[in-house]
Amino acid sequence: MLDKNGIAKRIAKEVTDGMYVNLGIGIPTLVANFIPQGIEVMLQSENGLLGMGPFPISGEEDADLINAGKQTITTLPGSVFFDSAMSFGMIRARKVDLTILGAMEVSENGDIANWKVPGKMVKGMGGAMDLVASAKNIIVAMQHCDKAGNSKLLSSCSLPLTGVKCVKKIVTDLAVLEVKDGAFHLLERAPGVSVDEIVAKTAGKLIVVGEVPEIED
Repeated sequence: MLDKNGIAKRIAKEVTDGMYVNLGIGIPTLVANFIPQGIEVMLQSENGLLGMGPFPISGEEDADLINAGKQTITTLPGSVFFDSAMSFGMIRARKVDLTILGAMEVSENGDIANWKVPGKMVKGMGGAMDLVASAKNIIVAMQHCDKAGNSKLLSSCSLPLTGVKCVKKIVTDLAVLEVKDGAFHLLERAPGVSVDEIVAKTAGKLIVVGEVPEIED
């Protein structure tokens, strides 16, 4: 089973040289710590930063440098700051190659719900709607099941949607799955996790073909 850092580390393998990548709040922010060496990637934060680096070392934080989740961050040489209008102009103009988001639910059609639970107070959707509508590729980082043990990979989402048919790949604490042709396709399983466990904990349509390899460290 993968912890949050393990999920982020696996997703970082999907990042390739020259990409412009937006990291959502939560587990996705950890991806900045695992960008493979030898490649140049520009991490974009929707609050107005291009060129985000890994999290700062304890004691070296700068309270003025934060990401969209209000966490302190570092910047890389050549990074730039701008207002939110410019940031969302980049996003809406499809300048972002990859968006990595958290989610509460994902459907077998690639629908995503990640902003509201009915009955709970929220300030708004934030930038998620723009990101899922505009990014060329969307990967979701999430736990496979909620705290009650219910699957978060469903036939259809029960929560209000953020985007429709937009998620391409999902990395959970149990597995790596591709979303295509109206189903979840199992690509890899977390260390120590069996295919049977993944099948039992996936409520939506799951396709398993052949021997499924473990996620490599």
